Amino acid sequence: MHLQVLTQKHEMLPLYPLIHQLSPSVTPERYTQLLDDMLAHGYRMVAVFEGDACLGLSGFWVITKIYSGKYLEMDNVVVAADQRSKGIGKVMCDFLLDLALREGCETLMLDAYLENEKAHAFYEREGFIKRGYHFIKVI
Repeated sequence: MHLQVLTQKHEMLPLYPLIHQLSPSVTPERYTQLLDDMLAHGYRMVAVFEGDACLGLSGFWVITKIYSGKYLEMDNVVVAADQRSKGIGKVMCDFLLDLALREGCETLMLDAYLENEKAHAFYEREGFIKRGYHFIKVI
């Protein structure tokens, strides 16, 4: 296994099948459009590969909020369904924690769907605490 930080759209587009596992309603066309906007705002990905196969990925941003200070937000975290419970999530979390420290972040955070209880248990084992609710209003 090896990790690679991706910063270019052409590197991220082939990873759509993993994104689709996490967000089935996102079409390839929509993914392309979203990447354009996200990349313009500093979005990056870390991906775990075995050969040419991507086993897992996490998008991430480094930004600042008043309540957290400078932080690295993990976004769209997904491990291929047939690769779960093999340590891939831990490898990504450890890498992103190290990157956050190198970039001067005070906090590492993420959102997880309410129904994804296996992910909640994993993040809690990794030292994350549940801090609040993330509310959305579709407009």
